[in-house]
Amino acid sequence: MKQIIKLLAILLLISLLAACAPASTPQPPSDQSFVDGLGREITLPDIPARIVSLAPSNTELLFAVGAGAQVIGRDEFSDYPVDALVLPSVGGSMGKFSLEQIAALQPDLVLASELNSPELIQSMADMGLTVYYLPNPVDVSGVLENIRTVGMLTGHTSEADVLVTGLQKRIEAAVATVDRTQPVKIFYELDGASDPAKPWTVGSSTFIDELITQAGGVNVASSAGAGYLQLSQEALVLADPDIILLGDAAYGVTVVSLATRPGWESLSAVVNGRVYTFDDNLVSRPGPRLVDGLEQIVILLGQ
Repeated sequence: MKQIIKLLAILLLISLLAACAPASTPQPPSDQSFVDGLGREITLPDIPARIVSLAPSNTELLFAVGAGAQVIGRDEFSDYPVDALVLPSVGGSMGKFSLEQIAALQPDLVLASELNSPELIQSMADMGLTVYYLPNPVDVSGVLENIRTVGMLTGHTSEADVLVTGLQKRIEAAVATVDRTQPVKIFYELDGASDPAKPWTVGSSTFIDELITQAGGVNVASSAGAGYLQLSQEALVLADPDIILLGDAAYGVTVVSLATRPGWESLSAVVNGRVYTFDDNLVSRPGPRLVDGLEQIVILLGQ
């Protein structure tokens, strides 16, 4: 409890300091050239006043660096911040976008991600659209680098730098409160509804695995492989996690429904009442809210 109070006090101080920072105005890129994640050279002759985002993480990055007013279109899954919801959607379901809608918005810049196929990028380029393919980072430091990149692309370099500095301080503050003498075993459930006997989770080389480690936990699925994978009930019982985080809570999985799965009632996390619902968007989208996810995991581990 003392650790949680200490963490909350530090976070409050950082938030107050950030709120006092003056907002900056977009600074022109002066006909700068950038190399995107596909190795293509992209030239911006001026500040992009009209930006279309093709990924939820990109939308969050744009608003976070102060370029929200420049965003005039989004993919249909971009639901944060709430200001993005009023923007017209250009599609995205099953990876399908409306090139006609994108072109009709007359964007100065289309910000794509690894959710978008190279074929889609080429099609937009063939239409004369300026498309920057933002690579998917593999760790938190890569997210911070993407924030700086989006800041440069949109003319908000100084705001991006302030944001990165604030996020780094929050990470340091959260990690400083962690008790690493007794690592907590954690199972993060991505999807247990489709196959409860073999739920989807995350292994090594993922944001969630890194955040769990930073928070003083041990991801019980990290030794099962890298990326997204399914963990058998037998393997889960053998690992016997101390905490279960339900990243699939938004899809109807509850603490009560999980406890009714055959064999799960004996897990330490279930027996000790340490099964928690968790907002998966915090840790699955490579954006500033990864730090929110880290802070929440630290607090849950400290309870």
